[in-house]
Amino acid sequence: MEMLGRADWQEFLEAPFAMLMLGKTGCQACEQWTEELKSWDIPDGVRIGKILLDTPGMGRFKIAHPWVSEVDVLPYNALFVDGELVKQWAGGGVTRLENRLKRFL
Repeated sequence: MEMLGRADWQEFLEAPFAMLMLGKTGCQACEQWTEELKSWDIPDGVRIGKILLDTPGMGRFKIAHPWVSEVDVLPYNALFVDGELVKQWAGGGVTRLENRLKRFL
């Protein structure tokens, strides 16, 4: 899992397959989902990244992706294919993630 900041989020989202997890510092559910993702056997060609929304300097990310302002449940996930947002969902669960990836891989 890649921890993303203001210098690298844009390049990350332009990958062929990128799953972005949004969280906040101190979010217990976010930490549990992070640990589950770290132990998951990530398919070849898929990048997994995490942005903490309360990290200073993420304003450009939030401006570029206005849907983030509507996120009210964390963790929140977004799947990007070649830079295009194709799927969004709240919560964790590797099985849910795998089912969503199967549609695009």
